[in-house]
Amino acid sequence: MAVFTLTVAIITIIRFASSQQIGRIPEVHPRLTTQTCTKHGCTTQQTSLVLDALSHPIDDIHTNESCETSSGGVNTTICPTVEVCAENCALEGVNYASHGVYTNGDSVTLRQYLNIDGTEEEVSPRVYLLDPSGRDYEILKLLNQEISFTVDVSNLPCGMNGALYLTSMDASGGRSQLNPAGATYGTGYCDAQCNAPAWINGVANLKGLGACCSEMDLWEANSEATQLTPHACNVTGFYECSGAACGSNGVCDKDGCGFNPYGLGDHSFYGPSVTDTIDTKKPFTVVTQFLTSDGTSTGTLSQIRRLYLQNGKVIQNAKVDFDNSTLDSITPAYCEATAATFEAEGGFPQMGKALEMGMVLIFSIWNDPSAFMNWLDSGTAGPCNSTQGNPALIEAENPGTSVTFSNIKWGDIGTTYSGSGSGGWN
Repeated sequence: MAVFTLTVAIITIIRFASSQQIGRIPEVHPRLTTQTCTKHGCTTQQTSLVLDALSHPIDDIHTNESCETSSGGVNTTICPTVEVCAENCALEGVNYASHGVYTNGDSVTLRQYLNIDGTEEEVSPRVYLLDPSGRDYEILKLLNQEISFTVDVSNLPCGMNGALYLTSMDASGGRSQLNPAGATYGTGYCDAQCNAPAWINGVANLKGLGACCSEMDLWEANSEATQLTPHACNVTGFYECSGAACGSNGVCDKDGCGFNPYGLGDHSFYGPSVTDTIDTKKPFTVVTQFLTSDGTSTGTLSQIRRLYLQNGKVIQNAKVDFDNSTLDSITPAYCEATAATFEAEGGFPQMGKALEMGMVLIFSIWNDPSAFMNWLDSGTAGPCNSTQGNPALIEAENPGTSVTFSNIKWGDIGTTYSGSGSGGWN
C-alpha cells in the first residue's frame, strides 16, 4: 500500500509539473453543429468554439498577479524569459456569455458590447472552430471546395465588422512543452497583418515578433457593405516576422485583393432596403467557391467565386465592369490589375497552397478606433459617412450591436446549398 501511495503521489507531481500552464478554472467550450458535404449528402458533426487566448486570464500561479501589463504586453517581472514565464503563468477558463459569445445548435451570435453592472463594456470576441475532439482546431481544406453559411447582419451599423475568415494557424495552436494549453485555450493566432501579440503560439513574445500567415477573408461586412478578400503570404504556414519583414512589403499581403460590390460600382446590390438585391435587414446565405484550373483538389487556384441565397432563391454575385467586360468573381487577371502587393507575395498560387494545406475558421466582431472602418463602408467603399464608424458613436447609439452566423457547411462544389433562381454559371 505504501508503494502504491508513493507511486500515485509521484504521478500527481509529474502531472502538475507538466501542465501547470493550465489554470484551475476549467474551460467549457460552447458547442456548435457544423456539416461536411459531398454529392451523397451532408454529415453533421458536433464541433465547438474557443475564445482567443488573449480573452483568457493568464496569471502568476504563485501570486495571482496578471502575466500581462495594463497595456496588454508581457509582464517581464514575472516573465524574464520564456522558460520562466511558462513555469509561472497559467491560462484560466472563461465564461463565454460574459465575453459576448452565445451558441444554439448550428448558430453562434457575437456581441460587441455587454452591459455589466450598468456600464457598457467592449468585449469584441474572436473565436475559433475546434474539431469534434475539442483539443485541436478543425482544419478546412477548401481548394476545389466550397463553404457556405447563413448570416444576419441586420444589427451591424456603419463601422462594425462581423467577420468570418480563415488563416493558416497550426492545428494544435502551437501546443508544446512551453504551451501545453494549445488550441484548447485558443492559442496560436496568426494572420496576414503580422501583428505582434503578447504571446505567439502560447509563448511569451519577448522579442516583439509578428505572427504571420496566409488569410482568406470569406466575409467582412456590416449591414451597409461587404468585402471578400484573399491575403497571400510568401511563406508556408505560420511564420514569425521581425523588423522590415513585418512591414507592408514584408512576407504577407496586408491589403489583399478585395471584391466589394459597392466599391466596384454596384451601389444597389447589397444594403438595408427591399430595393437592394441582397436585403441586409433579413438573414441570407453566402457561398464561396475555390475553383482550380483542372478541377482537382491539388490543382492551381483559378477563381474565387461567390453566390448568395435569400428567400429561397439563388442570387449571382454582383456583376461589375472590369477590363472592357463584366466580372463577378476574383480572378488572377483581376488581382494582377488591382492588387500589386498580393501578386508580390505569391498571389493566387500561394493562396491556393494555403487552401490546399488547410486553414482554421475564425469568427469575430470588431470596430476600428483608428480608421472607423472607412476602408470597408465609407467613401468609394460604401454609403456610410466618414465619422459614423466612430466606436464611441456606435457604443452610444447601438450598444446591442451583434452578428449571427449559422448553418455552416463545407464540401464539394455545389453540395452545401440548394435553391431556385438564376444562380448557375456558364
